[in-house]
Amino acid sequence: MAHLIETAKIGFIGTGVMGKSMVSNLLKAGFNVTVYNRTKEKAADLLKAGAGWAESPKELAKQTNVIISIVGYPSDVEEIYLGEEGVIHYADENTIIIDMTTSTPTLAKKIASCAKEKGMYSLDAPVSGGDIGARDGKLAIMVGGEQDIFNEVIAIFEVLGTNIVYQGESGSGQHTKMCNQIAIASNMIGVTEAIVYAQKAGLNPNTVLKSITSGAAGSWSLSNLVPRMIQGDFEPGFYIKHFLKDMKIALEEAERMNLELPGLTLAKSLYDQLAEAGEEDRGTQALYKYFF
Repeated sequence: MAHLIETAKIGFIGTGVMGKSMVSNLLKAGFNVTVYNRTKEKAADLLKAGAGWAESPKELAKQTNVIISIVGYPSDVEEIYLGEEGVIHYADENTIIIDMTTSTPTLAKKIASCAKEKGMYSLDAPVSGGDIGARDGKLAIMVGGEQDIFNEVIAIFEVLGTNIVYQGESGSGQHTKMCNQIAIASNMIGVTEAIVYAQKAGLNPNTVLKSITSGAAGSWSLSNLVPRMIQGDFEPGFYIKHFLKDMKIALEEAERMNLELPGLTLAKSLYDQLAEAGEEDRGTQALYKYFF
């Protein structure tokens, strides 16, 4: 187990908006990376850049000893790892599994338990920072699992992010990501209302941003997503459909804790309306459209 990172053969599942940039950064850092994606065409640029290709999670598991995933939904995560052709059935002992999807704490614990039974190790390590953070290698990474395993793969995390924090036992990374999403949800309402108010008041929204981004109102969403709103750019850095998934998980977890979250409930209701209007494949900044 010691010094596995020196001979790491990374398998990466999911080369979408986030995963593509993450794999690119791993390749640039000199790591040996094999990828799998349901649509091979989405991995074409990575294959040209030197990544290997596996035809399935099963085949990827046989070729690698550190497996990273960032996919869409908890159901995808469960299929990748625990399905009939899942990674855990075919990977070697001592393989390290790192799921970076925003998924459920319950599933993270289940995967960790199944991995342990097979002599493997599992970390839940969801991320924040969107497409920009993934591209620039500046993601926030929230990690749950065994701390010595976290320490073993820190060099991988350091290629992908700059704010890397070990949070505790399995499931802790996912719980921390829920905290992140809860904070973002209400903030997205606030920053969107602010810029809509500025426009309705006849102000120049760009000069308003100059005043409010550096003060107490400042936030990542205000600095990075409101300029996109102003430009009418609603392409996804983070899909509305995935944000709705996250908010649903957070509300379900809160219900288990007998915790009421009115801000999150309101945000989800607004995004639900956008999804029903056909905007689910837009970026979260498309909340702007709710007001027009």
